Amino acid sequence: MSYPFQIQSLDQYKQDYQRSIEKPEEFWLSVADSFFWKKKCQAGDKVLDWNFTEPKVEWFKGAKLNITENCIDRHLDKLADKPAIIWEPNNPEERVRVVTYKRLHKRVCQVAQMLKNNGVKKGDRVCIYMGMVPELAYAVLGCARIGAIHSVIFGGFSAQSIADRLDDANAEFIITCDGAYRGAKDIPLKSVIDDALIGNKKIKKVIVYTRTRTPVSMIKGRDVWWEDEMLHAEDQLEHSGEFNFPAEEMDAEDPLFILYTSGSTGKPKGVVHSCAGYMLWTTYTFVNVFQYKQGDIHFCTADIGWITGHSYIVYGPLSAGGTSVMFEGIPTWPDAGRFWDIVDKHKVNILYTAPTAIRSLMSFGSAPFEGKDLSTLKVLGTVGEPINEEAWHWYDEQVGKKRCPIVDTWWQTETGGVLISNMAGITPSKPGWATLPMPGVQPLLVDENGKEATEKNEDGFIKGNLCIKAPWPSILRTTYGDHERCRQNYFATYENLYFTGDGALKDEHGNYRITGRVDDVLNVSGHRIGTAEVENAINMHAGVVESAVVGYPHDLKGQGIYAYVIYNGTHGDEEMRRKDILQTVTRVIGPIAKPDKIQFVSGLPKTRSGKIMRRILRKIAEGETQNLGDTTTLLDPGIVEEIRSGKI
Repeated sequence: MSYPFQIQSLDQYKQDYQRSIEKPEEFWLSVADSFFWKKKCQAGDKVLDWNFTEPKVEWFKGAKLNITENCIDRHLDKLADKPAIIWEPNNPEERVRVVTYKRLHKRVCQVAQMLKNNGVKKGDRVCIYMGMVPELAYAVLGCARIGAIHSVIFGGFSAQSIADRLDDANAEFIITCDGAYRGAKDIPLKSVIDDALIGNKKIKKVIVYTRTRTPVSMIKGRDVWWEDEMLHAEDQLEHSGEFNFPAEEMDAEDPLFILYTSGSTGKPKGVVHSCAGYMLWTTYTFVNVFQYKQGDIHFCTADIGWITGHSYIVYGPLSAGGTSVMFEGIPTWPDAGRFWDIVDKHKVNILYTAPTAIRSLMSFGSAPFEGKDLSTLKVLGTVGEPINEEAWHWYDEQVGKKRCPIVDTWWQTETGGVLISNMAGITPSKPGWATLPMPGVQPLLVDENGKEATEKNEDGFIKGNLCIKAPWPSILRTTYGDHERCRQNYFATYENLYFTGDGALKDEHGNYRITGRVDDVLNVSGHRIGTAEVENAINMHAGVVESAVVGYPHDLKGQGIYAYVIYNGTHGDEEMRRKDILQTVTRVIGPIAKPDKIQFVSGLPKTRSGKIMRRILRKIAEGETQNLGDTTTLLDPGIVEEIRSGKI
């Protein structure tokens, strides 16, 4: 399979970029020709209709397609026996599963039939809470095949977090596992789902896949076994004469999935992506950023519970007819050589992972590499957070042996795919810098007033808040059930601009370096967590009066969570109180949101109007104890000294 839209040189990048900005409709219509459509968008049609005031974005309106026909069916003539997914289990002793495109087609058709049998229809929301098994990919694609909207929830979230998401999405169906393996841990997924469903009157069916053989409670009339349902679906499809479940015709702008992400308020928001624009963007960026060639083995180490897994394990690679490695485990179990074992075993060509994983593996030195052949690697990538230069150079030297370009990709749940990155071997790389925007992406750095930033800092870089001037195909369309929240979060801060929430630097060559969040959202190990969400969880503890949460530099995670807590209870000593609060956060959100440090304080620095001055708390957490700025406007300036002297 060739890719007519693949960029082959720096000159072509410059030409394509210019054309994508000057004539975006013409440019993306030409890219769209590489896909299978039930009804194409014609040159005379309105390819793009948008404004950032409402906001409203529509690409290829009126065109008809089904993304699974692009991810599976169109490859069956030439790639039927080629691996689509290579599944590497948590336990290296367990059998690897190789799923060909032919097998993937069969399984996705079965899932679609199974969903139909259980009452799922086009537009219904299906919550998926599973471990990293191939059946998770089947479930995602099965939903897309019948036009149901999938909402995957990461297996580390708590019952309360799941309940909140089920309620927000008005979901009526759940697909889960009895349990999941993650390193040395067994995670009781079905049990967590049962807790999340206490009091829930909307869920009609829970489909349970057997993975760990953990004893589970199965409620008559609601809970069914995946294996039984799939067997029944298989019988139905075999008796139909042709083993095929017809793909539902979807409008280009129909929702494909909801994925929940933390914001600056306590309630997670459901980012909605549409069918056509998301398909184009994930495929286009996958092929160009990684310079994917047919037959390459692509290993993205992310979880499908996050956007990276959606875009660069499932939809992007499969739409490109690629081979995607899916990994159930963690990089340090049973030892720190696990990634390198997988690269060696499967002859991996592209490795895409997070800076947190890289920093973690750095601490083990060179021993885990012994006896591992990494010579098949051609491209390395990073995702989730800015990578520090020390980690970049280690990755380059130890993993890539100084012969593999590193693509430092910047993007978000809301963007659907990579927006700023070098392209492997095509555009120049710069350690610690995401570098140049993808075609169709128009970044703009602005100051606090929304004016274009022009002043240079002492290093000669322009610094500002990162915005985007115009829509690319996979920009989020709304936040589920609350379009006003979408407007407020992304389009109201600066007029006629999409605000990313990140700060950035720009050099004289137009390269961008992401400096981190500038709003009340933390980036912990590449996962976004809202400070308000963590504060709400802490405040649910019986002894807590009030709390304030900020981020601070963390050697491994990039950013750690520092909590200042006013505690009024008498139970236990200080250490026991900390453990109780951590347990509360785990129960309400999940272990991913646990604070790294909890400092008990008698008060918080507030203005006379009651606003907490997080700027001061952030500086203290970061170790800055002198230049805290003007504290005379605080209701009680003396509290700052108490907090400073008690810093952990």
